[in-house]
Amino acid sequence: MRYIRFVIFGIVAASFVVALYFYPMMPDQIVSHWNANGQVDGYISKFWGLFLMPIISLTIALLFMWIPTIDPLKANIEKFRKYFDLFILFLTVFLFYTYGLTIAWNQGARFDMTYALLPALSVFIFYAGVLIEKSKRNWFIGIRTPWTLSSDTVWEKTHKIGGFLFKLSAACGIVGVLFGSLAVYFFLFPLIGSSIYLMFYSYFEFKKEQQTKANHQ
Repeated sequence: MRYIRFVIFGIVAASFVVALYFYPMMPDQIVSHWNANGQVDGYISKFWGLFLMPIISLTIALLFMWIPTIDPLKANIEKFRKYFDLFILFLTVFLFYTYGLTIAWNQGARFDMTYALLPALSVFIFYAGVLIEKSKRNWFIGIRTPWTLSSDTVWEKTHKIGGFLFKLSAACGIVGVLFGSLAVYFFLFPLIGSSIYLMFYSYFEFKKEQQTKANHQ
């Protein structure tokens, strides 16, 4: 999937080009943050407002491509590497999309930032669910609790249900768009609840596995 990496770095390079292009057109202070109701509540200097996101995108891309080379279980990562590379692509596209919305706002466009972001974020989380389902035990990618990292069986069970829950959270985020100011909570509550549930689920599955082994000794 090497071509995906070229696409990723092409998008990152495009974000730097966009920053250079819009730099003369931007005010000294740029809107950089919106609250859950889509209202502006944060500003940043022009330089960082334009170049911070490209720098973050580049850093994340390099970091995520480096991680599989240092993981002690990197052979397992290779088993789902194409899904991981696609995850990096989805993340890069999402960051670029967010960056584009920020520039558009600071150029005078007006829209509900929550409504603009939530569908894209939901698509990204949905694909994270796909990656979770496909992932094999490793130290950096997936639902990493002490119990999933200690057992291939617990890892597989936790990630199977985890993938489903992340996809469900993404679907709730899309539905949330229909509920006005409550939209963000339709996304956050299922996602946070799923994460907490999966931590406890992995613990109890591990205890169950240990008990089964003890009974057969």
